[in-house]
Amino acid sequence: MSLEQPNYQVLYKDGDIEYRQYDSYLVSETIIENVADYKAAGNEGFRRLFRYITGGNQGRAKIAMTKPVAQVPASEKIAMTVPVQQTGSDTGWRIAFMLPSQYTLESAPAPTDPRVQIREVPGRLMAVLRYSGRWTERNFSKKQAALLDSVLGQSVNPVGDIQTALYDPPYMPPFLRRNEIMIEVDRLPSGAGVPVERQAAAY
Repeated sequence: MSLEQPNYQVLYKDGDIEYRQYDSYLVSETIIENVADYKAAGNEGFRRLFRYITGGNQGRAKIAMTKPVAQVPASEKIAMTVPVQQTGSDTGWRIAFMLPSQYTLESAPAPTDPRVQIREVPGRLMAVLRYSGRWTERNFSKKQAALLDSVLGQSVNPVGDIQTALYDPPYMPPFLRRNEIMIEVDRLPSGAGVPVERQAAAY
């Protein structure tokens, strides 16, 4: 069964880098404090959020799993937004699950764990590098450098922190995994033309 994903449109491709315009969406998220290790933070954040979608909420609603899981540094200020995704800093990591599109801020089940919050991620332009392999800080750092080199080489300005997006379960062989590293940017590279393709949510 396919899992729902955020809606986005690929506006431009530069080698392995895609520039995507994302629609807004809701996330459940949690901050793992005082944990510098990327993998340990991701595992703990996943467990908290999984408890929320499997009944750890008011009404004990079962919420469909989506992808990716997002991880970002916790130092990033919460404006109105994050896909699971992961971001990190010296103070910890922010982990997020996208909520199915049927929910609004008003209708999303309230978490029973105060460490889990619901918020809206606004539509935004992201530069994205897709890769396979293990979920390690070494891979994360290597792909982060490649993404930033490409973006800055196009005279495009990054906005905010790098984040990772993990699409597959841990039992998926590393060489088959879909991993992405992404960052919000202020504009497309000069020379970007017509949109390349539209990625609709999968169900």
